[in-house]
Amino acid sequence: MQYGDKLEASRKSLPELLNLSTEDLSSQFGMRRGHIARFTDRNNKCTDPLPKSYGLPARKLTVTPSRSNTIYKMKTIRKSFCRSSTNNDRSLEESLADFKIKDGYIFKGIVAAGPAEPRACGCIQPPPVVDNVAPNSAIENISVQRLTPEYKIGMERLVKTKTPPMKASELWRDKPAVLLCIRRPGCIMCRAEAHQLYAKKPIFDALGIQMFAVLHEHIESEIKDFWPRYWGGVVVFDRTTGFFKALGGGKLLKDKFLSGFVFNPRAIANYKRAKSMGIEQNFKGEGEIKGGLFIVGPGGTGIAYQFIERNFGDWAPVAEVVEICARLKNQQQDEGDSSRSPQEHKCSGSS
Repeated sequence: MQYGDKLEASRKSLPELLNLSTEDLSSQFGMRRGHIARFTDRNNKCTDPLPKSYGLPARKLTVTPSRSNTIYKMKTIRKSFCRSSTNNDRSLEESLADFKIKDGYIFKGIVAAGPAEPRACGCIQPPPVVDNVAPNSAIENISVQRLTPEYKIGMERLVKTKTPPMKASELWRDKPAVLLCIRRPGCIMCRAEAHQLYAKKPIFDALGIQMFAVLHEHIESEIKDFWPRYWGGVVVFDRTTGFFKALGGGKLLKDKFLSGFVFNPRAIANYKRAKSMGIEQNFKGEGEIKGGLFIVGPGGTGIAYQFIERNFGDWAPVAEVVEICARLKNQQQDEGDSSRSPQEHKCSGSS
């Protein structure tokens, strides 16, 4: 990741870079031996298919990326995507096409969760989840603390000085936000979800949506392993587990390892999905508190979408998340247009 600027400045394609010798990578880009080994690893499955509308040449998509060059490609894609979307709204619509909810898709609604499948041949019932979206008052006064900034090439791996605690409403005061509530940053399924969601950051940037990962535990070593390897955005610490209580309707939604994972086919399938990506894991920290995802509108408009992790490793459907964010953007544009005076509309029409 730290060599991204130098790699991009060389104007070499990924196949060309991957075919360079160890000596060339060391002399031209100052790579260390361990970094070279990870950069040239072609057997890693930690990748995320990207929409065709991103416009990368086909030859760049044929290489199996390692963790290092995956982030390098994301950086390059993000720059080109943001430039095109700024100049032409049509390019944004084309890039969103792959994520639009198609006919026949069952929209889960404002409050969504994974299926409530019986466990252990029906002997164990899944925990119930709330049916109503949490009120804005349940999350706006939560005490949070920024643990990391958004990652940029060349910055220190982890910022030493933490920001003072603040109200959560400051996070979305001016812009809507996606808040991914992580059950445990060392969990392989949580890391996979964070990696997959953050890979779509260029789309959320174009929609004007901020992205935050929310933790309910502050373990320094776990943050260093999680950020920016699996999540390059801002990480915040929920000091009172307020977001996690809001997901459970006012109380923490928990599940035991035996009943929630060993006897739960859905959770095992989620684990296998994450395992196939080649992601590492550990078992540090509390792992019974369920997570989820919020999409919060700007200011005091409240929660627009809420996904609850009913089974360990359930992910919010990306199509729904993008759809809700696109609706928020359109709603803001409509409100902006309605607030303009007739003279302003006339001037914009004539221009």
